Amino acid sequence: MTLPTTMRAIDPETPGGPEVLVPVDRSVPVPGPGEVLIRVAAAGVNRPDVTQRQGFYPPPPDAPTILGLEVAGEIVAAGDDVPREMIGQPVCALVAGGGYAEYCVAPMGQCLPVPEGLSMVEAAAIPETLFTVWTNLFERAYAVDGDRVLIHGGTSGIGTMAISLCNLFGITAIVTCGSDEKSAQAVAHGADHAINYRTEDFVERVKAITGGRGVNVVLDMVGGDYVPRNLKCLAPDGRHVSIAVQGGMTAEIPIFQIMRNRLTLTGSTLRPRSVSFKTMVADELHRNVWPFVTEGRLKPVLDSTFPLDQAAAAHARMDSGGHFGKIVLVVGE
Repeated sequence: MTLPTTMRAIDPETPGGPEVLVPVDRSVPVPGPGEVLIRVAAAGVNRPDVTQRQGFYPPPPDAPTILGLEVAGEIVAAGDDVPREMIGQPVCALVAGGGYAEYCVAPMGQCLPVPEGLSMVEAAAIPETLFTVWTNLFERAYAVDGDRVLIHGGTSGIGTMAISLCNLFGITAIVTCGSDEKSAQAVAHGADHAINYRTEDFVERVKAITGGRGVNVVLDMVGGDYVPRNLKCLAPDGRHVSIAVQGGMTAEIPIFQIMRNRLTLTGSTLRPRSVSFKTMVADELHRNVWPFVTEGRLKPVLDSTFPLDQAAAAHARMDSGGHFGKIVLVVGE
């Protein structure tokens, strides 16, 4: 297959608002050992992309500056040690950068097959949220059948994926949302309870919902002053997992409450983790979650799609906070 040497990509030279996201020409990357080159059909838009655009989240040293952490498309080239039969296969992949482009390199171990019945747009909306929720809710917080989980940001990409996985694995999902409309959307998607944090005290509502028992896990993307409030929601032996700090990077915590109730505070960031770690997660997902995708029982919630050339409009949509589910850039056919 003859490949072009240049491609369209979104690779802003300076930080700023959505207007800095203009198409530019970049060289088509070349896959190295253990890597594949994907002709991108679609790329997911995620909150870390916005933070990087603003200049607050630089890519890891070995990652491209082109935005984008997840893609779906066809493998069109591969490193020497990758089986030749992989060329031509439809895949979605988690990447450390480079997704907002016509071609993207991905480690082979971070790719998952796109089954029949799943569109490329849907496939592109899965990896980043699925890897994030799986590693934090199930690996770090040990959520199991029968647990009760409080999820902040219930209508975000992370929130909707967390609700979906809770439904599949027998976990009660309590979410917070910023309006009654979003709360209704979350419940329609499968949340057991939704709390409008603008009009209700989520701590008191969680107590009421759980009959005073509290939740087993809090999945928190807010941080700041939410953390001590989250701890009040936890049952004894509860686990608090931080995955973002949109509301502040520091928090004052009641240490004796943690001791008395045997609470666990943990958290993680996914992007800087090693290829070997992400490959291990992809293998777990392929065994434990991908059968639900193949059966059509797990699909992402799609808010909207935009052509690659309109990445600025896609980011403006995310900045507005009005989206429900995932925003996706359509790159190829």
